[in-house]
Amino acid sequence: MNVFDPRRATLDLVLQEQALRAGEKTFVTYLADDSRITYRALDDRTARIASGMLAAGLAPRSHVAVLMNNCPEQLLALWGIGRAGMVAVAVNTAAKGELLGYFLGHSDSVALVVEEALLARFADILAACPRIRHVFIVRVARTPASADPAASAAALAAAGVAVHEFAELLDATAREPAQPPRYSDLSMLMYTSGTTGRSKAIMFTHAHLVYWGSEVARQQDYVADDVAYVFLPIFHGNALLSATLPALIAGASIALAPRFSMRSFWSDVRRSGATIFNGLGPVANYLWDAAPSPDDRNHCVNRCHLVPVPEFAAAFQERFGVRITSAFGLTDYCRGTSYDSRCSPEKLGSAGLPIPGVDVRIVDGDDIEASAGAQGEIVLRNNHPWGASLGYYKDPEATLQSRRNLWFHTGDRGSFDGDGYLWYADRIKDSIRRRGENISAFEVEAVIRAHPAVLEAAVFPVSAEDSEDEVAVAIVLQTGADFSPRQLIEHCSANLAHFMVPRYIDFAQSLPMTPSQKVEKYKLRQRAEENLTVLWDREREGIQVRR
Repeated sequence: MNVFDPRRATLDLVLQEQALRAGEKTFVTYLADDSRITYRALDDRTARIASGMLAAGLAPRSHVAVLMNNCPEQLLALWGIGRAGMVAVAVNTAAKGELLGYFLGHSDSVALVVEEALLARFADILAACPRIRHVFIVRVARTPASADPAASAAALAAAGVAVHEFAELLDATAREPAQPPRYSDLSMLMYTSGTTGRSKAIMFTHAHLVYWGSEVARQQDYVADDVAYVFLPIFHGNALLSATLPALIAGASIALAPRFSMRSFWSDVRRSGATIFNGLGPVANYLWDAAPSPDDRNHCVNRCHLVPVPEFAAAFQERFGVRITSAFGLTDYCRGTSYDSRCSPEKLGSAGLPIPGVDVRIVDGDDIEASAGAQGEIVLRNNHPWGASLGYYKDPEATLQSRRNLWFHTGDRGSFDGDGYLWYADRIKDSIRRRGENISAFEVEAVIRAHPAVLEAAVFPVSAEDSEDEVAVAIVLQTGADFSPRQLIEHCSANLAHFMVPRYIDFAQSLPMTPSQKVEKYKLRQRAEENLTVLWDREREGIQVRR
């Protein structure tokens, strides 16, 4: 699909066409067990899954949540759901308790595809998810679950939930659905970090998914001989939209790892023959900080996509023999700029030039375009039909606010140089980025405030060793309350994803407030970073948070 035609941009057409073109070529190699799926098998299995789900009684346009870590079955589920004309809901596997219940409830999911090791998490919150009437259990070789999956399955069945084996879907007879999906149909919901409220669900049409993959394939020069090493979680936008889909569109292959592991990173790259990988956040730091080795260039990688671009980018390229690419964009809307082979090497470190068909501006607080070289908010406008997301699911107010004055407001600050290159500065939004994960301060605060001992809580980022954020919280307790840091960690661990649990805790008498009674978080951050040793530190105390 060299020229993007939205009218032919559906997952089923892409999979069918690529099966005809690539046939027995391997699309995905799962590095955990070296299992492989060809393009022809990918087309066949996703078609069977679509037919099997419809035969199980799920209706077109139903919302089906997928709670799985990286594995081929996860891709088959996401794309099989889309081929059935249903909506796949990608769920972060770190979610549990109240947060998992929110994702499943807010998304209106009526079914769940879940790997066996995570089944107990759903069983624990079953009462909070009355809409879910079907569960498909995926048997994946993982670390044994902490709870007995058989007992969880029995509990679900006793509650009237239809429990299926995911493998049974692959035995279904592939049939063309009575209502094949159209390019403009909703295909996927993906949750992003909340900034002024709960995490929002981004709405992707079939056409937008295909457009995103097509654009990245073009920008990053994907060819059929490429092998993308995918180690970031597929339930996030980067791995799915900016690595897996571009490989699919280009007729290339992916080498899929269960997760990022510094220990196995380069050995995975070498044995898979990977030619490209994407790295977020501290990944570049981890690779750079490892001791130099004669094998640093002993691989087939010729380019890597890094966001953000590290200060040592030029030396990184020289050491590892790769070319760094980068970009600016948001899963919430679309990609806006790209630093790629068409850009000047002297601009390494920038986010590149605007993508054809996408307008990019820098505006001030009144949405007036800023003068040349001035910093301001980065705003985007995609001029391609179906080239951007539909907005936020069940949140028209946030959708309209983000698109005010006909521009998508990113909440990020940057500037253009005299040659038209975008240089990213920082975030305006009240969110935290830790270990490649976006964290909503609002969501962490909501969980902490729910504890009866807490009167007020303010969550904010502090600079960490790996040049990213750590989560800190300032807490005001109820009068006479007895609440220890360990109790807070236990409370957060039970109700939040592991990466959201605060590391630093500051028990305060009061929080600094503006005249309009908004917490001045910059003061909390400044005070904390001036002397982190006075704060209670979870890592210093040796407390490990379970995933």
